[in-house]
Amino acid sequence: MTRTLHPFTYGLAALLLTGFLAACGASSETAADAHEHSEDDGHAEEEGHAEDDGHGDDEHGHEDGASEEGPHGGRLLEDGTFALEVTIFETGVEPQYRIYPTSEGKPVDPSTVDLKVTVSRLGGQKDVFSFKPETDYLKSDQVVEEPHSFDVEVAASHAGKTFSWEYESYEGRTTITDAIAAEAGVKAEQAGPAMIRERVELSGTVQLTPSARADVRAVYPGRVVRVSRTVGDTVSKGDTLAEVESSSSLQTYSVRAPISGTILERRTNAGDVAGSEPLFVIGDLSAAQAELHVFPKDASRIKPGQGVTVQLAGGDLTARGEIDSFLPLAEAGTQSLIARVILPRDAGFRPGTRVTAAVDTSETEVPLAVRESGLQRFRDFTVVFAKHGETYEVRMLELGRRDGDIVEVLSGIAPGETYVTENSFLIKADIDKSGAGHDH
Repeated sequence: MTRTLHPFTYGLAALLLTGFLAACGASSETAADAHEHSEDDGHAEEEGHAEDDGHGDDEHGHEDGASEEGPHGGRLLEDGTFALEVTIFETGVEPQYRIYPTSEGKPVDPSTVDLKVTVSRLGGQKDVFSFKPETDYLKSDQVVEEPHSFDVEVAASHAGKTFSWEYESYEGRTTITDAIAAEAGVKAEQAGPAMIRERVELSGTVQLTPSARADVRAVYPGRVVRVSRTVGDTVSKGDTLAEVESSSSLQTYSVRAPISGTILERRTNAGDVAGSEPLFVIGDLSAAQAELHVFPKDASRIKPGQGVTVQLAGGDLTARGEIDSFLPLAEAGTQSLIARVILPRDAGFRPGTRVTAAVDTSETEVPLAVRESGLQRFRDFTVVFAKHGETYEVRMLELGRRDGDIVEVLSGIAPGETYVTENSFLIKADIDKSGAGHDH
C-alpha cells in the first residue's frame, strides 16, 4: 500500500526544524514497507529478492508481513497443492525472475509449467515476462528493470489446471498530498531536452562602468562657502552639492551634480579654496560591470558574446550577462586579460566586491535531461523522484554530461515524466523513514 501523509498543524516546512519529517503525524501504512503483500482467496503471497550474503549464489527474499517465506527466500503463491515461489535473482547478473514450482511441497519439473508474469508500473507501463525452464526453476526472458515497484499478475498452468495470483510489490514509493508538498516547497517539472553548457570558471571584482562615475569640480576657482551633501547621500542630476564664491567676480554659484547617483567621495569643506581638483565623486551604483581575470590557458576559449553567470563570492547573489569586451592591456604580474561583463541594472552587486563567474564556452543539446537539484542517493543509485498525481517513486538514472545545473539522462526516466526538482530530500526522507526499499 502507498504511504499517505495526513495534514498536520505546521506542514512539512516547519518539520524541517525538528528533523526531516520526524514530527509527521502520519498514521497510514507506508507505500513500500518491505514489499507489502496482499492475499488472494486466503493464499499467502510473498516476493523474494536475491542477494549475495557471502554464501555463494543463494537467493534471499524479503519477508512480507506474516506470510510464509519459501525455501529460497521468495514470495510463496499457493493454490491447493500447487505453489510457486517467486524470487528476483540478482547475484552477478541483471535482475531476473526465478520462479520455483512445487506440488505437495515437492519440486515440479519446470518444463511442465506454462508461466506468464505481468507487472504494472506507476504511470501505466506494463512489462510482460515469459519464462524458460532451467534445472529446478523457470527463468524470465528479460531483465526486471529498476525500480522493483509494481502490481504483479501471475498466470500459470500445470497438469491441465490454471492458476492466477495478484499482489502489490512496492519500493521507493510514497504519497503526499499536493497541499502539503506545496507548503514544504516541493516543486516538480518534466524531464526533457536541454542544453548542456561547457564552462570556464573565472574570478574578478565589480567596478562601476566608465559612464557611471563623475568627478565634480568647481566651475571657477574660489572659496567654498557651503557644503550641503556628504558621502553616501543619494543625489539627482542638477542637485546642489556645494556653493563657491568666485575669486574673480566675487559672485556665489552652485556646484551641481552632473549625474544621478551616490556620493562616493567628498574632498572639500566650507572655507576651502576650490581649484582644479574634484570636490566630489559621484557613482551610479546601479550601473556596474564585472572585471574578470582570464589567464593565458583560457584566453583562446573566452570570446565576446559568450554567456556568463556572475556570483557574489561567498554569497547567493547571481546575475546573468555576457562577455562585453576585453581591456586592451594584460596585467603585467599575472599576464591575465581582463574581460568585462556589463551587469543588469540594479542587480545588487556593489563596486569593489569579489565575484566568481562561469563562462559558457560551448552548448550541446541533449534529448533528455534533469536538474541536478533534484538528484538524490537511493541504495546504490543516483535517482530522482517521479511524480504521478500525489504519488512519488524513485527513478534510477544512468547519467551523462553535466554542467552544474543540468545533467544528461541516458536511461531511467521517460521523456515528459514529471519529477521533483526542489526539496527532493523531503521525499527521500519520507521513503527512508518508512523503510521503503528492498535490500541489494
